[in-house]
Amino acid sequence: MSFEYLWHGFGIALTWQNLLIGFIGCFIGTLVGALPAIGPINGIALLMPIAYSMGLPAESTMILLASVYCGAEYGGRISSILLNVPGDAGAVMTAMDGYPMAKQGRAGEALALSGIASFIGGIIGVIGLAFFAPLLSGLAIGFGPAEYFVLMVFAFATLGSMVGSQPTKTLIGCVLGLMLATVGLDATSGAYRFTFNEPELGDGIEFVTLVIGLFSISEAMLILEHQTNGVTVIRELGRMTARMSDVVKSMGATLRGSFIGFIVGVLPGTGASVSSAVSYTTEKRISDTEGTFGHGDVRGLAAPEAANNATAAGAFVPMLTLGVPGSGTTAVMMGALMLYNIQPGPMLLVERPEIVGGLVASLFVGNFILLALNLPLVNIFARVLTMPNWILVPGILVLSVIGVYSTHASIFAIYLMLAIGLAGWLLRKAGFDMAPIILGFVLGKVMEVNLRNALAISGGDISILFQSKISLVLWALAIAVAVLPALLGWRAKRRRQLAAAEASAQ
Repeated sequence: MSFEYLWHGFGIALTWQNLLIGFIGCFIGTLVGALPAIGPINGIALLMPIAYSMGLPAESTMILLASVYCGAEYGGRISSILLNVPGDAGAVMTAMDGYPMAKQGRAGEALALSGIASFIGGIIGVIGLAFFAPLLSGLAIGFGPAEYFVLMVFAFATLGSMVGSQPTKTLIGCVLGLMLATVGLDATSGAYRFTFNEPELGDGIEFVTLVIGLFSISEAMLILEHQTNGVTVIRELGRMTARMSDVVKSMGATLRGSFIGFIVGVLPGTGASVSSAVSYTTEKRISDTEGTFGHGDVRGLAAPEAANNATAAGAFVPMLTLGVPGSGTTAVMMGALMLYNIQPGPMLLVERPEIVGGLVASLFVGNFILLALNLPLVNIFARVLTMPNWILVPGILVLSVIGVYSTHASIFAIYLMLAIGLAGWLLRKAGFDMAPIILGFVLGKVMEVNLRNALAISGGDISILFQSKISLVLWALAIAVAVLPALLGWRAKRRRQLAAAEASAQ
């Protein structure tokens, strides 16, 4: 296994321009993460077109977006601890013990300890990424179009079973994304698909327009709809350093959360919300012998914080090596690479090692920047929580319009963005998650191209999708992932019914 790409990447990440870009990304990411409900996807969606239109090279854009991603994972804990309102889905479990600590007058200690756990989780995740990326990339080089198509099927099966509590809505979201990916000129037949005689749709729906509409515009509408009246910020932070006894006590939970977070992050379609929930419940089963979890236990704070930061690095593994996003956020970043005509996948490490190496190295550097930012400046980040919506919402709208227009120079794109934002708002009110739509959109284009290529190679014989050992293994995994949760749920329900019947008989 060669790590030459990594040394080359450090050479890129440690230039003063990219260090400055990484610092700006970490700072903006922490601010974005601290604001409840904004989250890393919205921050990345807003910055992506601006970075592209500024003419930044691809590696610098990826460093900026990765820094925002990691910074948002750090920042999400601030509102969880001080407001009991998670900054994003990955910080939900942080509030379980972080907010009780804040109510006990230990908010500063909770913020410092969670910053240390985030740092350790982030570094372990990046080390895992550095090791796994070349390994998985080497294995995936043997994939042909048929294997890639089945891999996409496996990714969708994983999404349906693991994203959110409503797999049916997740699958519907994926289908919507697939349908949106078919809009525009069919390069093979020359037919226009779902353009409704609108010439502007001939090239399809642009990724930037879709992402900003679905996330930023719909988010702004939700913020206007749900005012956060009645939420009280805890302003007395108390001691601003973590006690050494708490660091030692929580170290086991931090390490376990880091490994769980990285492994969950590598699985396509999962994310920080899943990893933090798994790490918290695991830690509670292992360590909560005195019933202190939920009442300000430092282990219950450290485990999910380490997990969600390790997940951020783990989610890059399938994106960079297989071209399959590990989360909704990495799906947006994959779209950013496509803006530069760069296709993520096993050949990325061979053809563009500076992209992978620069990204991994910047994540190493970014975690040190975030630790240095978050420990002394947490007071400043906490003040962001008091930002009124009459500043926040117009700011999001202005950045959205600038981002779309600077990328496409089209008034139609702005109208389309607003229409997509309205549709996204209605979907979110109906309980749909936006991430599966983006994943379906990104994977749909790759899926269609690989299916066409596979059928062209076989002369239209669909059995090519079942001929190789890799394809058969992926089909088996896809079926297992799709069916097992339903079987386990049925089994658990059956047990409860039998237990209830036995109890009533007695």
